[in-house]
Amino acid sequence: MTHKRNIWWTFAITSTALFMVTLDNLVVTTAIPVIRRDLHAGLSGLEWTVNAYTLVFAVLLLTGAALGDRFGRRRVFRLGLGLFTAASAAAALAPTSEALIAARAAQGVGGAIVTPLTLTLLAGAFSEGKRGMAFGIWSGIAGVAVATGPLVGGAVVDGISWHWIFWFNVPVGLVTIFLAGRLLEESYGPGVRLDLVGATLATAGLAGLVWGIVRGNDLGWTSPEVLATLAIGAVGLGVFVRWESRIAAPMLPLRLFRSRAFTASNLVSLSMYFGTFGSIFLLAQFLQTVQGYSAFEAGVRTLPWTIMPMFVAPIAGALSDRIGGRPLMAAGLGLQAIALAWLATITSVDVAYDQIVLPFILAGTGMALVFAPVANVVMGAVRREEQGLASATNNMIREIGGVLGIAVLVAIFSASGGYTSGQAFVNGLVPAVYTGAVVLGLGALAALRVPRIAPTT
Repeated sequence: MTHKRNIWWTFAITSTALFMVTLDNLVVTTAIPVIRRDLHAGLSGLEWTVNAYTLVFAVLLLTGAALGDRFGRRRVFRLGLGLFTAASAAAALAPTSEALIAARAAQGVGGAIVTPLTLTLLAGAFSEGKRGMAFGIWSGIAGVAVATGPLVGGAVVDGISWHWIFWFNVPVGLVTIFLAGRLLEESYGPGVRLDLVGATLATAGLAGLVWGIVRGNDLGWTSPEVLATLAIGAVGLGVFVRWESRIAAPMLPLRLFRSRAFTASNLVSLSMYFGTFGSIFLLAQFLQTVQGYSAFEAGVRTLPWTIMPMFVAPIAGALSDRIGGRPLMAAGLGLQAIALAWLATITSVDVAYDQIVLPFILAGTGMALVFAPVANVVMGAVRREEQGLASATNNMIREIGGVLGIAVLVAIFSASGGYTSGQAFVNGLVPAVYTGAVVLGLGALAALRVPRIAPTT
C-alpha cells in the first residue's frame, strides 16, 4: 500500500511540475499582441519572448538530466523548480521587453532541469508493463497544459494583466517544492562527469542559428551579422558532434542514435514541434490582429485544437503498449499535415470561424496521437540506466524543433507579409503554414522508419 501511495504521489508531483513548465511554452502566445503594445516590442523581440525560453530550455535539457543523475534527481528537481519559480516572479515584474526576455531565459534554465527529471522519476516509479499507460496520462497532462496555455493566457490578459501569467507560477511552484522534498524518493543515475564543453558548444551552435534566422529579415540575409552568426551556429554544431563522438562521457551519447527506433522517433518530435509551434505562434496572432478577437476570445477559439491531447493522448499511450508507436505517430503527423494545409488553403481576412474548427480538431487529434507513443518508443529503445539521457535528448530535440519552427515560419511570414494590414498578415501567414504542413508530412515519413514494436536494447 505504501509503495502504491508513493507511485501516485510521484505522479501527482511530477505532473504538476510538468504542467507548470509546459504551460509556459504557449501561455505567452495569446498575450503577444498585448505585450507588443505594452512594452513597445518589435517582431524580433516578440520572437525572443518565446524563443528565449525554448532555446535555453532546449540546449540545457541534457545538462539538467545529467545533474539529476549525478547529484540526486529529487534534489536537482527541487532546485530547478526553485529557479523556475523565482524567474517567473522576475518575468512578472519585467518593465521592458529586454528584462522580460532575460527572465524568460532564466525560466528556461529551470524548466530544462525539471522536465527530463519528471519523466525519469515517473519511469522509475512504474513497472515496464504499465509505463505506456503512465506516459499516456503524463502526455495527457502535458496536453492539458498545451490546451489551457492560450486560454489561460487570454483570460489573464483580459481579466487582469499579462504580468499575472507569470505570478500564478509562484504559489504553485512553492507548494510543489515542499511536497517534492517530503514525498519523493531520492535516486541517482550512472556517475559520470558533466560535459560542460559539449553544453557550451551546443548552446553556441543553436543560439547562432536561431539568432541568424531571427535577424535575417531585419538586417537582410547577406548582412555580416546574419552570415557570421549562421556560420558560428553551423561550426558550433559541427564541432559539438565531433566532440561528443570522441569523449568518454558525452552530454549527448551519439551511440543512442544507432537505434532506428530512437533516431526516427526523435525526428518525429523535431518535425511536430517545428510545424505545430511555428503555426500556433502565428495563428494565435491572426485571431487577434486580423479578426479582432480579444486575447481570451482567441484562446477559446484555439481550444478545439489544443484540448484534444487531453482526451486522446491517454488512449494513444495505452495503445502504444499493444501495437507499437509507428502507426500512431505516422497517423498523427499525417493528420497534422493535412490540417495545416487545409488551414493555409482556406485562410483569408474574413474567413468564418466555423470553417477552421474542423482542421483545428484534426490538428489537435494528430498531436495527441504522437505525444505518448514518442515517449514510450524513446524510453523503450534504451537501457533503463540511460532513460534519463534518452528523455532529455528527446525533450531537447523537440524544443529545438519548436525554436526553429517559430524562427523559420516567422522569417517566411515576414518575407511575404507583415502587420501593416489584415491582408498583409494573411499574405505572410499562408506560405508559413504551408511550410509547417510540409515539415509535418516529412515527419510522418520518418515515423514509418520506427520498428513495429521498438525493442529494448
